[in-house]
Amino acid sequence: MSHWKEALAAALGRPDAVRTGDSVRNQHAGDLTYHTPHAPDAVVYPRSTVEVATVLRFANEHRIPVTPYGVGTSLEGHTIPLMGGITLNMTEMNQILEVRPGDFLVRVQPGVTRVALNHHLRSYGLQFPLDPGADATLGGMCATNASGTTAVRYGVMRNQVMDLEVVLADGTVIRTGSQAFKSSAGYHLTGLFVGSEGTLGVITELTLRLHAIPEHTAAARAVFASVRDACQAAYDIIASGVPIGRVELVDALTVSAVNRLKGTDYPEQPTLFLEVHGTQAAVAADLQLVLDICRENGAKAVVQETDPARRHQLWEARHDAALAISATAPGKKMKITDVCMPLSELPDAIHHARTTIDARGIYGAILGHVGDGNYHVQFMVNPEDKAELRAADEVNAELVRYALARGGTCTGEHGVGIGKMGFLREEHASTIGLMQQIKRAFDPNNILNPGKVFTME
Repeated sequence: MSHWKEALAAALGRPDAVRTGDSVRNQHAGDLTYHTPHAPDAVVYPRSTVEVATVLRFANEHRIPVTPYGVGTSLEGHTIPLMGGITLNMTEMNQILEVRPGDFLVRVQPGVTRVALNHHLRSYGLQFPLDPGADATLGGMCATNASGTTAVRYGVMRNQVMDLEVVLADGTVIRTGSQAFKSSAGYHLTGLFVGSEGTLGVITELTLRLHAIPEHTAAARAVFASVRDACQAAYDIIASGVPIGRVELVDALTVSAVNRLKGTDYPEQPTLFLEVHGTQAAVAADLQLVLDICRENGAKAVVQETDPARRHQLWEARHDAALAISATAPGKKMKITDVCMPLSELPDAIHHARTTIDARGIYGAILGHVGDGNYHVQFMVNPEDKAELRAADEVNAELVRYALARGGTCTGEHGVGIGKMGFLREEHASTIGLMQQIKRAFDPNNILNPGKVFTME
């Protein structure tokens, strides 16, 4: 069909929804990392579930690929339209539809960002606690099963989603759950769509679980001689049973990069950033226990941060760590590992990562959500330098296979996209065929984000 873009605009009845200029297409061609960009043929901005259904019916009929898009903060090429077609930018579906404080839930459209939602919820004394760092859209966070710094306390995105409205490949609109906190009715379709990376349907509405804003919060940072000592302290904190809010590791390279970017003066050694929250009395006791555990594991310096401004500065430094590392290598692109380990294996895993990186003589900074076993190595590579990219690929593969051999996973939060397709096959060799059958059942013409997660032989 030679003029499908004009025909789609006519079907929507809103020509401005379909944009084909080079600038907007190029904006949707790549992500924040080393993955090769590929521009879509058109970018469509729907404003309603009805419009999403219209787009998908049209695309399914004419076999046009559709790639959902939030704000482009994912890191494994999820939003790169490998086969052209339509990029479906969901940011104009950005309404908070209903807050039910008595039921601790909220209904939102997928283009709402987590920061905008929490700003809206503040007056209710409620929060949506997941914090992946970037101000991602909630639809995108759902599609990748995002988590972040607070997952050690609140769990991952899959734990927060109670119901979804989803448009399937043929334009059918379904709902997957309910507004009850639990259900034993039928297959867990909500959980299936969370983390499906846009390959099974397009999310058009989410019902999310909310939590009370803690009465009191305190943060601390503890400096160690080695990443192994820091990780052992993190493990001991979790094993103690203290209800820790965040346990974040940054290595010496990361701290150095943050100091250069933010003008801070943190000691340039492996550091845990920590947070506890609850009642004032409970926080005081819990923080003391956490700091004692750090000292028992050789912490060289421990600094408490109770002032809100200083706490904000501390977490801003952690959230900007990836940006800070990127700033150390102008002109290069980031490549980030994302393995997650059983907790008892984590100290040795990160020590192995550090020695492996150093042995290869390449730049790799280690950081991560070590309270739930998830760590990252951020490499900076020139995608045109085949030797540099190959070295990073080889180290990445060694770290992933080390994790898989010890019961870990190739991705704790970033998802598969195109970057981890080979590792997914290694991790789930016995079930890839079943996943492909599920994909065919939901999307028989393979129009939804094709070429991601796994190939459809």
